[in-house]
Amino acid sequence: MKYSLLILSLLITVNAFAQKKVELKFITDGVCGMCEDRIEKTLIDLRGVWSAEWDLNTHETFVVYNTKKISEDKIHEALAEVGHDQACSCIDEKIIAMEESYSNINPCCRYRDPNVIEAHK
Repeated sequence: MKYSLLILSLLITVNAFAQKKVELKFITDGVCGMCEDRIEKTLIDLRGVWSAEWDLNTHETFVVYNTKKISEDKIHEALAEVGHDQACSCIDEKIIAMEESYSNINPCCRYRDPNVIEAHK
């Protein structure tokens, strides 16, 4: 009985400190490997993000993060701050990076420019 209570107490303690891991998938605009590096580095550098991947072909961003340390909104804000637009099924509108942030990315990465998109095909 004594050991049962000890084990139960330990399980409750471990569960209380367990981190809430969430997987998030959304579309992030970009056109090249430099975009991929910027997107992934921005996300990985956020406190609470465990992993981040961006697929150049599908533009899908996959993030695993701890909801106790960072919110989904903060993840989207961070990408917008470095110049990347995003679309997420959880919201009705697209998240658009401010023009100042977008204009700071390398001209090769200007995914809104049809000529840049064409050059990367």
